[in-house]
Order: sequence, then C-alpha cells, then structure tokens
Amino acid sequence: MPRVIDIKDETVCSLDDCVNALAERGFDPGEEENLHDASRWLRRLGNNRDFLAEMMLAELKGGRGGEEDASAYGAQVVMLSQLGRDFFIRANFWPSRDEYAFRSSGQTAFSYELPHDHNFDFLTVGYFGPGYSSDYYEYDYEAVDGVIGEKAGLRFIERSTLNPGKLMHYRAHLDVHSQLPPESPSVSLNIMHAGGAQGWLDQYKFDVERDEISGVISPGCSEIFLRVAVGLGGEEAQDLAENFASNHVSDRMRLAALDAQAGVLDVEGRDALWRRAEANGSKLIAGEATRRRKELAGA
Repeated sequence: MPRVIDIKDETVCSLDDCVNALAERGFDPGEEENLHDASRWLRRLGNNRDFLAEMMLAELKGGRGGEEDASAYGAQVVMLSQLGRDFFIRANFWPSRDEYAFRSSGQTAFSYELPHDHNFDFLTVGYFGPGYSSDYYEYDYEAVDGVIGEKAGLRFIERSTLNPGKLMHYRAHLDVHSQLPPESPSVSLNIMHAGGAQGWLDQYKFDVERDEISGVISPGCSEIFLRVAVGLGGEEAQDLAENFASNHVSDRMRLAALDAQAGVLDVEGRDALWRRAEANGSKLIAGEATRRRKELAGA
C-alpha cells in the first residue's frame, strides 16, 4: 500500500513558499532525500488552515484571474500550481454519498469504487474532513502485458482512511486502490510527479473479484486524434495509421493505430487485420488481437 510518511513539523508555509521550494529543488520521488524534502513542504502547506479557503473565495470573487488554471483538471480538482514543471500541486474534493454532487453525478464521476493504479508517483495529505477510505492492493506492473482480461496478480493489503494530517506516498505501477466516499465532504492536497515518459506508460483499472485488468484509463490525446483522423477518412491518415501500427516504439500506440484501422473495416476486414496483428511480435498486441477476434466470432 502507499507509504505512510510520518513527518513531525508544525511549521506553516504559504502556497507560494511551497511551490517555490519545490521549483528550486525539483520533485524526484525516486530519490529518498528529495521525496522527504517534498513531503515536509506538503506537511507545512497542510498546516496552513487558511490558504485554500482564501484562494477559493478569491476565485469566486473573480479577483485571482486564474479561473482556467483552477479548473484545468476537472470539477473535483483545484489546481494550485502551474503545469510545465516536473511537479504540480492540486487540491482534491471528495463528496460524501449525501452530497448533491454525488447524487446527481454518481460515484463514477469521482472515481469511487474504481480499483486503479497510477502511472506517476504522488504525495497526498488529508487536509479537511474525515477523509476517503481505500481498499489497497499491490501488483507487479512488469509481470503483466496489459491485455484486457489478463490476470493482474493483485495482493490485498488493507482498508484504511486518509485521516486529517495523514501523509502518504503513492508509488507508480505498484499501489492500487479502490476509493470509498468519506462520511462527510473531505479535501486532500497532492504533489504530483510529472515526467516526459508518463504519457507512454499505462494506467490500468482492475476487476478485483476476477483479479484481472479490466481497462486502460490513460489514453493519450495522440491516440484519440489518430482514431478520429482515420474515422473521418483520408489517405494521409490511413497511411499514418499503417506506419504507426508497424513502426511506432510504443506498443500501446501501435494497438491504437490498429484500432483506428479496424474502425473503418467490415467484420471480415477486421478479422483479417487482427489475424495479422497476432503475429505482430508484441505480447500486448497479440493478446488484444486474439481477444478482439474472439469478440468478432461471438458477435
């Protein structure tokens, strides 16, 4: 499960102090001293009981002029720092089952009871409210190919709550959690690691009852653009999809290119495409090609 980092520090810092300190040192969760230093700054920011309310009040009054930045990550999140570095800071809001937002949008909108891992490291601290609970698992990312329905090898660890002041390190491609709504509205603060390779690393959702990978929840915008471009037609888009399917360094992008091509073919053409893909040389693509051929046969 995520590492609990027990740092005793009563110092209070401003948001600017935290951002500037991280910007000066960078955020490298793979380096223990750097991780500890970032954790201390998150602890200090969490000790500041006023900054978030003041910032949100300024947003409501229209005084900050940062509306686009604040909403850039969705309605559940307030961005607290700019993107473009090796980190960003955010506040996450977690509604209880009694909240109107939960009743109107449902739990899926807030990723509740959606077992998933992360393709990035991040630090989190309980800031307000009782905090959400999670069922925590671990698995070996290197041991799976990423095929839907593949056995994940999940190991249940425990159920625990992000209590106020609890500070944790979520480890990329290791920690899996299924979050549960808090008893009352809660807020967590996060320092998120952002790296150039992140967009090429998969983030999975899981079926814990079957111990299987049930989907990929980190499609890149390039994959979406490619599907749309091929779907709209055009020889150039088709040529690019064929090139990506054969030569792209990312197995996931090669699969996306095959999906794009399959989307404009009839059943017979799709079956032929996936039959060829079974000999692609990638375990991910071969497994997904076989799965898709089975779906076609059963349709």
